[in-house]
Amino acid sequence: MENELRIFSGSSSREFAQRICSHIGVELGRSDVINFTEGNTFVRIGETVRDKDVYLVQTMGLRPNDEFTEILFWMDAFKRASASSVTLIMPYFSYAKGDKKDEPRVSIRARVCAECIELAGADRVVTMDLHSPQIQGFFKKPVDHLFALPVLCEYIRSMQMEDCVIVSPDAGYVKQARKFSSHLGIPTVIGDKTRRAHDEHAEILELIGEVKGKNCIIVDDFSISGGTLIELTEHLKDRGANRIIACLSHILLTDKGVKRVEDSVIDKVISTDTVNNPYIKQSKKIEIVSVAPLFAEAILRIHSRVSVSPLFEELPDEVIRASLRRF
Repeated sequence: MENELRIFSGSSSREFAQRICSHIGVELGRSDVINFTEGNTFVRIGETVRDKDVYLVQTMGLRPNDEFTEILFWMDAFKRASASSVTLIMPYFSYAKGDKKDEPRVSIRARVCAECIELAGADRVVTMDLHSPQIQGFFKKPVDHLFALPVLCEYIRSMQMEDCVIVSPDAGYVKQARKFSSHLGIPTVIGDKTRRAHDEHAEILELIGEVKGKNCIIVDDFSISGGTLIELTEHLKDRGANRIIACLSHILLTDKGVKRVEDSVIDKVISTDTVNNPYIKQSKKIEIVSVAPLFAEAILRIHSRVSVSPLFEELPDEVIRASLRRF
């Protein structure tokens, strides 16, 4: 298998790719990325990939424009180097937020990105917790859509909290919130949220459900400014909630967002390592669990031509143990 499967990393996911390789037991492929002073990006493969199945690990997170451009150059480089197949491992897809034409004269950015990635040479895409699941339909090539839910739920179970409820920040996330509830066997509470402009501020209007005396677990796919998260936390406290933790699939908090979390009454924020976020390094309230073992298992299944779908709900014990291990 080592002779056929090769894993490489872009500039945004080197540590994540190393964790994947450690779980599989292979060496990370040699490669270089150079960013010139005028803004140009140069990528170079450091070894032969002829007739190999190549897996490129590159998230599209805190520098989405640069990271997206780099993905396109990597796809082209691998195809021109005669790789047998190229699979993009994109733990977080930033432009998934642009999934619809919700006002006149705007771009559906996620669809544009999907088409460019395919035209550049991607044969398959593996990603996690897309902002909208229907984005898989923007790609003509296969997309494996993984979920952080099983890993996050195992972390929640390890906390051994009682009298818990899952809290969805808005109606749009209710379906996924109910999956958390079903997995953990606890009720769901729904926040009624509105966003009045194209900014990072959303307003919580109402809560649907009982939270008095409960430990509340807010679930969402990501947070950037932390504004909605903190406002929802304050509403929950006003309604008599006990402990409040948040589970985010992707941690995109800015430095100001991290400070908001640190200064708030929220007890803890749990997220994954899909985005290498330097702002969270010194935070005492933010805990990271790794989903690299989950992506490693998906790569092994894809490479062995077996089904990936069992990973959507239940994970092998060794994947869970590796995911919850501190790093």
